[in-house]
This record gives sequence, C-alpha cells and structure tokens, in this order.
Amino acid sequence: MPHIVLFSGGTACRSINLALSRKGVELTRVVPSWDSGGSSKGIRDALDVLSVGDVRQALMTMAYGEGRVGDVVKICNARVSLQADHEGAKAEFEFYASGRHPSLLRLDAGLRGAILTYLQTFETAVGAAFDYRNCSIGNAILTGAYLAHNRDVNTAIFVFRKICDIAGNVWPSSLDDDAVLSAQLKNGCILTAQDAVTNLSPEDAEIGIRSVSLRNASAAPVRANPAVIEAIKSADLIVFGPGSPYTSILPHLLVEGIASAVEARPCGKVFIGNILQCRESAGSDLGEIVAAADDLCRVARPGASDAGSIFTHVLANRVLFPFAKTVGSFPYLGSETIDGDADRIVLRGEFEDAWNRGQHDGDQIAERLLSLAGP
Repeated sequence: MPHIVLFSGGTACRSINLALSRKGVELTRVVPSWDSGGSSKGIRDALDVLSVGDVRQALMTMAYGEGRVGDVVKICNARVSLQADHEGAKAEFEFYASGRHPSLLRLDAGLRGAILTYLQTFETAVGAAFDYRNCSIGNAILTGAYLAHNRDVNTAIFVFRKICDIAGNVWPSSLDDDAVLSAQLKNGCILTAQDAVTNLSPEDAEIGIRSVSLRNASAAPVRANPAVIEAIKSADLIVFGPGSPYTSILPHLLVEGIASAVEARPCGKVFIGNILQCRESAGSDLGEIVAAADDLCRVARPGASDAGSIFTHVLANRVLFPFAKTVGSFPYLGSETIDGDADRIVLRGEFEDAWNRGQHDGDQIAERLLSLAGP
C-alpha cells in the first residue's frame, strides 16, 4: 500500500483518516505544534511544553480507524468532567492515576504500570493547584511520557502508539515547544496565538485574514521535526487539508524545511478544499486559499523556483446551489476562481458526505487519493 503523508488539523480530516486507515494505507499524519487553546492550553501554561492535544486526537482517530477499541484506547480517550469543582476534578483524575479505574485493572500488569507511571509523572509535574477540569487523560499520559523521556515528544509518541497498538504515525510538524502563530488581518491588525485566530470575532472574520506567521519565543524560524522530513522523503502522496486554513493547514508550510522537502519529493501533492467556509475563510473562495498557500511557500523558500503552485492537484467540492446556502452558520466554500493548468489539475466532484452535511465523504476522498498515489 502507498505511503500517504497528510498535513492536517484535528476533526476536519477525521473521516478521511478513518477511511485511509481502514484501507490499510501506510499513513502519516502531521499536525500543528502551536495549539494554544482547549485543554492543551492548561498543560502548556503549567509545564511550558509542546502542545500534544492535536497529536493525541490524531492518534485516537488512527486507533479507531484501525479497529483498536480496547481498554487502553478507552482510557486514552477519556476526559475529566468539565462541570466538576476543583477538588472533584482532582479526585476524578486520581481515580485513573491511582490505578483504581476498572479499565486499568483489566490490563496486563506491565502495560498498566507504564500508564500509571506516566500519569503520576504528569500529576507530580503540574502540582496540586492544577485545574483538572476537562483534562484529557490521553493528553496527561502523552505529556507524562514526554517528561519521562527527557522531553522527547517523538519518543513519547512512539511509546503511546505501542501502548495503544497503533500502526499509523502521527508527528507534530515541529519539536519547538514555544512556537507561536500570528495572523495579520486585512486592516493591519495583528492577532497573536492560535486560539485568538481560531476564535475570530464576527467583525474580524468579516475583515478577513491577510497573512499568517510562525515564530518561536526568540523570534527565530520554527524548525521542522526530523521525523516529518523523513516521512516526506518516502511519501507516495502528500496531502494538505481539509481543516482550518490559517491555523491548521497553511502554517505547516512556514515550518523551516517543510516546503522545500515537499517541493523536492517527486510525487503528487494534493490540496483538499473544505466543504464549508469557516471564520478564518469567511467570504473567501478556494482559489484564494490555495493562492495564500503558494504565497507562504514563496516566503518559506526564498530563492526557490516560483514558476507555479506547489500542488499538483486540488480537490474542489462542486457547489450545487445557484443561491447562498449554509450548514449551521457557515456557507459553502466556492471554487469559481481556481483553475487548472499544465502544472496543476483541479478535480471537481460532489465530495460532501450525504449523511453528514458540511463534511467530506471520507471513502470517496480516500479512493481519489489512492488513485493519485499509484505508479
């Protein structure tokens, strides 16, 4: 089976990940390392560590797609109650960390011991004042492994995959634990941190995003994870998207070394357009988003050839309505301004899931990707 490298965010590519995993594809997910929101925020603030939330979520999607539904996966997918008070949330976490949870008691002693070691390492590191409400048990295990293995996230991920018996790979695009994403709006205003960009106000969403930048605390370029570069070098197909364009997808191209490695790999490179607009792409067209990706590539690899797009193919959902239509609060993403040429093929199709409006039909997209990954 081909090796597909998928640059993605979190939930948007879930159905595609599941379909590819079920088909037995050798799959590598590359996820952001600059997440600054959700339950990862509390861990990152408390320990000054690389955010593991997107990594853990992608690993759980891999596990589900590969049919791993045992006690270990249930534990890693569990979460402390959001509505509990401080002491109640701490006691709930301790129910896992002390090994009293029935799912832990059913495990082999060696496996249970490893999980408890990582949970207790995490518990010691965050201290008694840590707010456990909504804390992901999987995030705690993965962070505990990260701390226990000399803050080496690649080793922590390897251990986590072995614990859950996951075949697929998931890597953060960078090992820098202080990467910060910023966005400049079209009126010149700067928004700093991923969660600030994701949670654009309606007024800022209407103004729109002009560009994004990625830097670490010393204002130096964010360096690529060597495991990601190795994955790119052996890829039969490289895929970007779907997902939030300016926080989950396009910033990968700003990580030092990634755009050059993608350009150098002689294989197909695909951009999957979203089904719907989101706050980050309000009022935009797929052509504008792909053009923004090409602009970021030129920023990331100055002096390199800019003769055309880095992408060989774009998957564009065909909008069937001659009038404005929304799913929830977001309209469909149009693709009128994107055209194919000698270097880039636009593949249009009805890619929306018939049962889950606004989402991709994972099986259909997987079949398209497999056809592009062939010899």
